[in-house]
Amino acid sequence: MKWVGRIWMVWVWIGAVVVCSCRGAVGKEEYMKYKDPKQPVGVRVEDLLGRMSLEEKIGQMVQIDRIAATPDIMKDYYIGSLLSGGGSAPLPRATAADWVNMVNDFQNGSLSTRLGIPMIYGIDAVHGHNNVYNATIFPHNIGLGATRDPELLRRIGDATATEVRATGIPYVFAPCIAVCRDPRWGRCYESYSEDPKVVREMTDIILGLQGEIPNGLRKGVPYVAGKNKVAACAKHFVGDGGTTKGINENNTLTSMHGLLSIHMPAYYDSIIKGVSTVMVSYSSWNGEKMHANRELITGFLKGTLKFKGFVISDWQGLDRITSPPHSNYTYSVLAGVQAGIDMIMVPYNFTEFINDLTYLVKNNYISMDRIDDAVGRILLVKFNLGLFENPLADLSLVNEVGSQCGGWTIAWQGFSGNNDTSGTTILAAINSTVDKDTEVVYLENPDPEYVKSNHFSYAIVVVGEPPYTETAGDSQTLTVVDPGPDVINNVCVAVKCVVIVISGRPIVMEPYMSAIDALVAAWLPGTEGLGVTDVLFGDYGFTGKLPRTWFKTIDQLPMNVGDSHYDPLFPFEFGLTTKTMVARSVSAGAHGRPYVPFVMVFLFVGLYFQGKRLA
Repeated sequence: MKWVGRIWMVWVWIGAVVVCSCRGAVGKEEYMKYKDPKQPVGVRVEDLLGRMSLEEKIGQMVQIDRIAATPDIMKDYYIGSLLSGGGSAPLPRATAADWVNMVNDFQNGSLSTRLGIPMIYGIDAVHGHNNVYNATIFPHNIGLGATRDPELLRRIGDATATEVRATGIPYVFAPCIAVCRDPRWGRCYESYSEDPKVVREMTDIILGLQGEIPNGLRKGVPYVAGKNKVAACAKHFVGDGGTTKGINENNTLTSMHGLLSIHMPAYYDSIIKGVSTVMVSYSSWNGEKMHANRELITGFLKGTLKFKGFVISDWQGLDRITSPPHSNYTYSVLAGVQAGIDMIMVPYNFTEFINDLTYLVKNNYISMDRIDDAVGRILLVKFNLGLFENPLADLSLVNEVGSQCGGWTIAWQGFSGNNDTSGTTILAAINSTVDKDTEVVYLENPDPEYVKSNHFSYAIVVVGEPPYTETAGDSQTLTVVDPGPDVINNVCVAVKCVVIVISGRPIVMEPYMSAIDALVAAWLPGTEGLGVTDVLFGDYGFTGKLPRTWFKTIDQLPMNVGDSHYDPLFPFEFGLTTKTMVARSVSAGAHGRPYVPFVMVFLFVGLYFQGKRLA
C-alpha cells in the first residue's frame, strides 16, 4: 500500500508540474521580433514576412478608397492601405476630429487581424491639406516654382505635414515633380517649372513633409522623422509632363537621353532626400504604358537609382494598361505587378484584384520573390512611420487645422464660391487694404460708358481660368474665360488698370497687352488673397520669376527655354524685382523690346487710392 501510495504521490507531483508548466507557457506571450522597436527595421520586416500567408501578403498590396471599406473588410481581406480620393471625406465640412475618428475606426479593423499589421492611410495633400475643410490651402506648384525658394517649400511641407497628421493621416500623395513642357496639359499647374533644375530645387518640400535625414544616417533610404511628419510620394514616374500636345495620360515621345535629362533628375534628388514612395504615371513613354514598364520601374528606379521605398499605382492605373480600360484585367495585374508596382490603388473592386493576383501567384506566373519584394517595401515604410508603435491617431493636433485655389481643393475638380474654405478672397483683401476713405466698386462685367462716366482713379481687373483637374483641364486654346476679354477691353481703355491673371499656366494675353498698364501673374494663390494685395499695394516687393515661358500665340507650342524657335511674350525667368513702395518702372525684355511690366505699375498706389474711387 505504501508503494502504491508512493506511486500515486509521484504521479500527482508530475501532474502538478505538467499543469503548471503548461499554464506558464500560455501566460507568456511569444517574442516576435517585428513587434520590437529596438530591432533594426530590416530584421523586423524579415521576421514579419516569414510569418505571413500569401493571403495576408496580397492584402498588404491593396489600397482602396474609404468609400469601399469597412472595419470588417480591413480585417477579413488584410487590406494594407486606404485612401481618400479627391473629395472623399467622412462627411461634408468634416472637422479634424471627424477625420481622426474615421481613420481610427478603419485602423481598429486592421489591428484585429492575426498579425495586427496596421494599414496606412493616404490622401492628396498637393497644396496643403486640400481635401479638408478649414485647412490652409497653399498656392499650387506653378506659383511656388516662381519663388525659387527651397526653404519656403520646406516650411510649406512642414505645415502641411502637421495639418495632415492632425486628421490622423500619415501619408500624402505629394509632391508632383512633373516637368511640364506644354501648358496645354491640364495638370501643368501641378508642375513647379518647365526647367528640371527648378523642379529639382523644389523637392526640398520632401524634407518639410518627412523631416530631414539626420547626419550619420544613410542618404537615399526612406525616412520619416516622427509622429508629426508624413510619408511623401514623388509622382508621376516618369515623363508625365512631356506628352504630345499636352494631352493628359498620353504618350511622351523622347529618347532615353531626353527622359533622363528632363524628366528624371528630380527623382534622383527625391530619393537622396529619403522619399518614401513613388507613384507611377498614367502616361506612356514611346508607346509603352508606364504602369507596365519593367525596364524603368524595376530596372532603373529600383535598380539603378536603388529606390528602397514602395512603388504605388495611380488611381485604377492597372485598368488603364489596356485599351479600353479594364478589358483584360488579369493581364493588367500581371503586367503591373511584374513591372515592379508594389501597392495597387484599386480603388473599389478589390476582390477582383485579390483573386487575379492569387491565381497568378499560385500558377507561377508571378513569383513569391516578387510578392515578398513588394510587401517588404510596404512594411519598411510602415515601420519607418512608427505605425506599429502608434497605429491610432489622437486628437492632440486637431487645433492645427485653415476659384483662386484651383483644382484639387475640397473636391477633385475644385469648386466655386467662398463657403468651403477659410481665408480671404482677393476682393476682400483689397477692401481690407485700402484706406477707409477709398470707395471700392465691384462689378463683374462693367459697361465701358459706366467706367468712363464715373471717373475712377484706377482699376484692378481679375481674369483667368476656372478650376479644373487632370483631363478636364486639357486645353488646345488656353483662352481667358468669358467675360474676361470684354472686361479687359471695356475697363482698361477707359482707366489705368492692372490685370491680375488667376491661372494654372500661361494663357493667351498678347491681344490685350496694348490696353493693359500692368500685368500680375498670380497663378493659383490658394486661400490667402492678402498675399496678392501685399505686393499689389506695395507692402512687399515683387520677387517672383516666371517658372514657365509665357507664349505669344498657341501655335508656338510647345515652346520651352532653349528651343530654336523661342520667341515668347515673356521669357522664362522674367519678372520685375521691386522694393516696397517703388514707383513705376519699365523693363526691357529679350532683344531689347519694351515689355509692359509684369507687376503693378503704380506701386505708390496705396497712397494714391486714398479718397478715390476704385473699380
